[in-house]
Amino acid sequence: MVLCISPSPVIRICRSAIHEGYQACLLGFVLLISGCTQGPTDQRQTLYVFGTLLEIHAYTDDASVFRDAVAELELMFAQMHKDWHAWDGEGELVRLNRALAQSESFEASEALQVLLIQGRDYSEQSEGLFNPALGRLIALWGFHSDLPPGGPPPTAQAIRELVAAAPEMHALNFEGRWLSSANPTVQLDLGAYAKGVALNMAIDKLRSAGIQHAIVNAGGDLCVAGRHGDRPWRVGVRHPQGEGVIASLEAVDGECVLTSGNYERYREFDGIRYAHILDPRSGYPVEHVASVTVIARNGGLADAAATALSVAGPQAWERIAGRMQVDQVMLVDEGGQVHLTPAMQARIHFETEIAEIHVAE
Repeated sequence: MVLCISPSPVIRICRSAIHEGYQACLLGFVLLISGCTQGPTDQRQTLYVFGTLLEIHAYTDDASVFRDAVAELELMFAQMHKDWHAWDGEGELVRLNRALAQSESFEASEALQVLLIQGRDYSEQSEGLFNPALGRLIALWGFHSDLPPGGPPPTAQAIRELVAAAPEMHALNFEGRWLSSANPTVQLDLGAYAKGVALNMAIDKLRSAGIQHAIVNAGGDLCVAGRHGDRPWRVGVRHPQGEGVIASLEAVDGECVLTSGNYERYREFDGIRYAHILDPRSGYPVEHVASVTVIARNGGLADAAATALSVAGPQAWERIAGRMQVDQVMLVDEGGQVHLTPAMQARIHFETEIAEIHVAE
């Protein structure tokens, strides 16, 4: 896909979803670039992975190297999708969850073991607000599906019973490569941080192929390498409660920008919208946050932190951000008020009028 940028300072890319009748703006972030750059220096290709569109944009004069690198990335992401998917097919995570449900041990690959150790660490740092062991609760709410769930939400009793069973990451036992749990309700879902990990890996693979300037964008979550010509990569944060972008920023070499928002996936019944971000303490979707954006060099950490801070909400996000050691955060609450860390305030530019801004001390 050739990039020719219109004179407008904002490009907003929306596509209809794969499934009929479900329209979605897949990007929480949009590239913001002025001018029009045509020719061999801009190379772009789009893949469909992890249930969303993955846009790879490289600034290079070697189109053949870019094509070869994208072909390798496509294979890498296909393998990740197979191995890390929580409910589709017979991949490694599906087989691990089956073993855990039957109180059996499972020999995991090194890659999956490393990923789960990261998830356990992030869960501990977030005081359990980020919890990849909630796969059974996520399924109960109907979010183990490529289609938006319909019908009434799960019963209060079913939610209470599952929360009381305490499916948590510390209940997962590691003995070398063997994984087990005495709690059969532990079911792993890596959707809240695997994408950030994968984006980091994609940037590393592009660099190893000789492409030093690129941006990899999966449904609005992105990591960057180098610059776009003579300027940094500039991206916009989608407005969680309106059209267009709420703010823009320049992403520098090695950074990842991840957003968790209640507009992304949800179920709706009798006029009530239930967000896909679940509070492990109550078992119910969060209601007090519209979106959280986190910038970090570790994409998995940024992804996990965005989820944890969404659960923490306006009252507790600063403490959890400190525990997870992320210092560039923007939280938009349900009332449209914006909460920022000082480091984020120093680099973000608002593209629309904000009624109230709170900066953490």
